[in-house]
Parts: sequence; structure tokens; C-alpha cells
Amino acid sequence: MNKQDWKEGSVQEFLDLSNADMALVETKVAFARALRRRRLKSHLTQIDMAKAMQTSRSSVMRIEAGDPSVSLDVVFKALYTVGLTPREIVGVLEESPATYNS
Repeated sequence: MNKQDWKEGSVQEFLDLSNADMALVETKVAFARALRRRRLKSHLTQIDMAKAMQTSRSSVMRIEAGDPSVSLDVVFKALYTVGLTPREIVGVLEESPATYNS
């Protein structure tokens, strides 16, 4: 394959995601990163977090990985479990630059 056969593009284009789908992906990634930062700042292990949420460590791992199978209500429960307030959660979105096409 020659270099001229290559086409550069975005993840959104490659995966053929709508703007709404891309926004959802970026939102979950932003929340996952915020969750992990706060958990570590609070000196909580994933096991501690799982106990507080009454779930398994593997569930916490999936939340922190931004797994698409994790519902947003579970993500919010995790964020609240580590002590984020609704205002701080909104702040996560304000700090996260959107890269999808508007």
C-alpha cells in the first residue's frame, strides 16, 4: 500500500459515529478519568470503591475504563460515591474539550 492510499481522519469518521454518539463517548471518558483521579486522591482502592458501591472490583474497572456497557446512572453513582457534587460533575464536562463536529 502506498502512502497516497492512506486517508487521515478522526476517530468519529473512522467509526462512523454521529455527533451524539461521539459526545456520549467523550462524556463517559471524561467521567471515567475524573472518577479515577478522585478515587486515587481519596486513597481508595478499586476494592474499597466496589465495597462502597456494593458491586465488584471488575465493575469499578469497567466504569473507570469508560466501558460502553456501563450505564450513565452507574457512572453517576460512582462519581457520587467518591464525593463529587453535582456542580463538580458539571465541571468535569466544562473542563473536557469536545472534539466531535458540532
